[in-house]
Amino acid sequence: MVGSAQLEIPSQLGRIAVVTGATGGLGYETALALAKADAEVVLTGRDDRKGRAAIERIGREVPGAKVSYEHLDLASLFSIADFSQRMHARQILDLLINNAGVMALPRRTTTADGFEAQFGTNYLGHFALTARLMPLLHHASAPRVVSVSSLAHRTGFIDFDDLQGARAYSPWKAYGQSKLACLMFALELQRRSDAAGHNLMSNAAHPGFSRTSLFASGPGGLLSLVSDLAAPFFGQSAAEGARPILFAATSPRAKPGAYYGPGGIGELRGAPGPALIMPQARNVAEAARLWDISEKLTETSFNLGDG
Repeated sequence: MVGSAQLEIPSQLGRIAVVTGATGGLGYETALALAKADAEVVLTGRDDRKGRAAIERIGREVPGAKVSYEHLDLASLFSIADFSQRMHARQILDLLINNAGVMALPRRTTTADGFEAQFGTNYLGHFALTARLMPLLHHASAPRVVSVSSLAHRTGFIDFDDLQGARAYSPWKAYGQSKLACLMFALELQRRSDAAGHNLMSNAAHPGFSRTSLFASGPGGLLSLVSDLAAPFFGQSAAEGARPILFAATSPRAKPGAYYGPGGIGELRGAPGPALIMPQARNVAEAARLWDISEKLTETSFNLGDG
């Protein structure tokens, strides 16, 4: 393992970070830890009431914290473009943590742009967001992008014939595909940045079995009950689950193109350590194909050729 019982985060003074899905759970704990390390943190979310409450909570715990909230709906390309335009007023971005997500929605629903909700929110939304914020990241001296994946990527595969689950929707198949896509994106972004001569670090992390609201807002029912019963024995808190994300985002020992998760048995909980990357996530040809499709679907481009 590469962490101790209490993860030490280097000073983030002078760095600007954006954390998606930061009004609760992993995103909130990540934003809180970054604020404690003196970063300027922009929390994003879809619920403005929760956003304001999150800012107030951090302010009470970290007096003088440089935190703000911005509305961002990853299920809307218009919202992503609008947020990105507002962010460009800052001219620079040091850290982007692509955390927001939905899990195993029982019925197939679609985003504002007609994408299957899990693929659209968890993956395509972050793909488009990263593309639009890339000019700001390139202005930073040591920029990082952290993509939050999941243990579910291990059973995922990219169904190029039915990416949107229009013909055959399965909650867990769609979730696994979306989280596999997030990990493939992190690795491909590093490859393309390296080829273009940029100094960007792109890596990924997963929280193991963390007690967040994802189960309640996702599959629900018996699975949520089983999750609640198992959590005390196999799981960890959202704050503990955020540690691999924070390691990937801040540690001088974090590596480009790497993947981090809890270092305990089954990667369910524990101090941050290297996480297992399944062979399908390392498929370079499929990653390139997915990238090209994603640019077309989101109508965005990274323009990484200008190194």
